[in-house]
Parts: sequence; structure tokens; C-alpha cells
Amino acid sequence: MSHETIYTAIYAMPRGPIRRELTRLLKQQRAARRSSARGPERRGRMLDVQSIHLRPPAATERLVPGHWEGDFLVGARNASAIGVLVDRKTLFTVLARMRGCTAADALEGFSRVLRRLPLSARQTLTYDQGKEMALHRVLTQRTNVSVYFADPSSPWQRGICENTNGLLRQYFPKGTDLSGYTQRQLDRIAHEFNTRPRASLGYQFPAVVFLRELGMPELAAKVRQSVFDSFAALRR
Repeated sequence: MSHETIYTAIYAMPRGPIRRELTRLLKQQRAARRSSARGPERRGRMLDVQSIHLRPPAATERLVPGHWEGDFLVGARNASAIGVLVDRKTLFTVLARMRGCTAADALEGFSRVLRRLPLSARQTLTYDQGKEMALHRVLTQRTNVSVYFADPSSPWQRGICENTNGLLRQYFPKGTDLSGYTQRQLDRIAHEFNTRPRASLGYQFPAVVFLRELGMPELAAKVRQSVFDSFAALRR
């Protein structure tokens, strides 16, 4: 049975308390199933971009860490945003505080968090053609990350980040003002998010898999043990 069959069964129910109870259990808690059909692109086209179809095989095939998908998680009235970066291989997620929603804000926010990563973890970034990435050439100069752009109106080409955005809405509900979060708060949320077991990783923690893939097994073991210690403390 596919996930679409399950969604169809849930949303086919008459409106009422049973349907509301079921939709509250869904990860994104939508009252109705959103159609996958998208309207025409209204944001204009980006210029001077590298197409996703030119991305190196290591990024496309998810062979090694360091190849990211990115996006803006937008707040209330599109007036605030948080930058989201997801490693394609390990699902390790980085959150970046943004002062605003402009290209300059994206450049500053993404540059800051990317430069905290080791050079081997800064290979490529796949983004949509949102205008906040207009300064992508400068971002590459600052961080050594090559930026590639998905085709217009093709969110499935960045499906890992799209799915991650949906999961992050549990922490940042739609309609929330995102401007009040500090980078330290976002780091704490990202740590909690990265130490949740993920089915596609064999129920391992993204943080542990990421560190192990980068050749840091001792640090990965420490993160894993700290999570287990926290669980044990909660049970006492």
C-alpha cells in the first residue's frame, strides 16, 4: 500500500472530529491534501546559473557527504526566514539564521554556517531558482561550495530538502515569525533534529552517520552515547 493510498483514505473521510484527530497525527497536519500540480512560475528566472544536470555524479548519486540541498523556510507574511541545508547522503541538517529574506541576507547566513564545516564537507549546493540565491557566485568564492540550480517548478529535484522542510514545520509552524531565533537556538534545534533516528538511514542518527562518513568515528560515538545518556536520564 502506497503512502498516497493512505492519504486518500484519510482525506476521503467526512469532515468532523475523527478526521481532525487523524490529520493532527500527520507530520504536516494539513487539513487537506495539497495538489502536486503547481501554477506558473511568477518569480522570474535566475541568470548565470549552473544547471542541476551539470552536477557531478558524486552529488547526484549521493556517494559521499558534502553535497547539500538548500532552501528558505519562510515565516509569517514572507517577512522572515531560516536557511535550511540538508546533506544529501546523510540527511544531516544545518539551520542558518537570516536577518531578512534578501540575497544579501542569504549570502551572509549561508556563508556563516558553511564556513563552520570542514572543507571536505563543502562540495556542492543544489537550490531552487529563488532570487535569494542571486549572489551564488560570491557564496562559492567565500565557501568553496559550487551552487547548482534545479529546473523551474521542479521541487522533486530537491526532494530531500522539501521533505526536511515539512518535518521542520513541527518546530517552526507556518505563520510563525522566524526573526526572533538566534543562531544558538537554531543550532540546538538542529542538534535535536539530527539526533532523531531516520528510517532511510536504518534508524541511525543523521549526526552520527555524517561524522562517521567524514572520518570522525570517535566523535560520532560520543554523539551517539550522549543521546542514549539523555534518554536514560529521562527514564529515571
